[in-house]
Amino acid sequence: MAGKRRRKLKSLAETITNYNEEKKDMNELQSWSEIPTELLELIISRLNLEDNIRVSSVCKRWNSIAISVRVANQSPWILYFPKSGNLHEFYDPSKRVTYACEIPELVGSRACYSKDGWLLLYKPTTNRVFFFNPFTQDSVNMPSFEINHQIVAFSSAPTSSECILFSIKHMSPTVVAISTCHPGATDWTTVNYANRLPFVSSIWNKVIFVGGLFYCLSLTGWVGVYDPLKRTWDVLPVPPPKCPDHFFSKNWWKGKFIAEHKGEILVIYTCCNENPIIFKLDQTEMGWVEMKTLAGVTLFVSFLSSHSRTDLLGLMRNSIYFSKVRFFGKRCISYSVDKCRYYPCKRCYDWGEQDPFESIWIEPPEELSTFI
Repeated sequence: MAGKRRRKLKSLAETITNYNEEKKDMNELQSWSEIPTELLELIISRLNLEDNIRVSSVCKRWNSIAISVRVANQSPWILYFPKSGNLHEFYDPSKRVTYACEIPELVGSRACYSKDGWLLLYKPTTNRVFFFNPFTQDSVNMPSFEINHQIVAFSSAPTSSECILFSIKHMSPTVVAISTCHPGATDWTTVNYANRLPFVSSIWNKVIFVGGLFYCLSLTGWVGVYDPLKRTWDVLPVPPPKCPDHFFSKNWWKGKFIAEHKGEILVIYTCCNENPIIFKLDQTEMGWVEMKTLAGVTLFVSFLSSHSRTDLLGLMRNSIYFSKVRFFGKRCISYSVDKCRYYPCKRCYDWGEQDPFESIWIEPPEELSTFI
């Protein structure tokens, strides 16, 4: 009799325990479902795109809120320079849309670089150098400067007090001439620097500005660094990335690109018969490391400028976009690191055969309605 009573008490205790646990779970669920909309919007708005998409699958309410605060970065556009006339085209790879407009200010000018929505332009007939924003129509004139076979870049928008123009030209394998200027200056300053390592530059060079420094990729893959504040120049003692012997084509010195993402320096080597190879500069070990993934980052590269993005929608993540469009403006040529193939077709491309001045990536306007 006592044993039977003990079993009943034990069963009753287990029932009460289970009831309390279920009630606790229900209270927790109820507490999550009762989070005020304003607080839930604040929480979800702090998530990156990938986590935002995951959260949107919890329930209809969360889906609605996640979509309302979802922020996807805008990809840069490609600006095409016509061989004649002043009708220029802007291609948006995210929407696969082309916008055409007449920009007479660009006629007879050659694009040198782009950053923050500004173009740095050069008129060979007059040696005129000037900034131009095609979306606001603003321009900033700079002192005249002859640009033949050297590249020119700038650190920030010309409206910034920290804007610095930079140009490099190799005088010999062991000497480079670096010219600098800034908005408001009356002339360029040119200084010759000796190289500890050979550095050969030309219009096929690529430049990025990272952490207050200009990084230059030479024709043969060496990286030079210029500090505009200290006015020092040095070639990093890091041998060029190691590629397969059969990798390079006849235009091996052209099909290289340099980009940066959150301070990381990346180079992309291309070959007409092979898929691109991506390397990251390990600045601690001072060596190149091959990257098998971009971890969701998207690179937009051209001969004149490069950009990087995160939080892009759809299949644009973990890809490299090149400044060329096929199929009558319907598809931008890209390379998927995940799929290890080019799009829109599987064949490889020889980027060394492309005219370096026919197109350039540029930051689009924040408000499209102000441009169209």
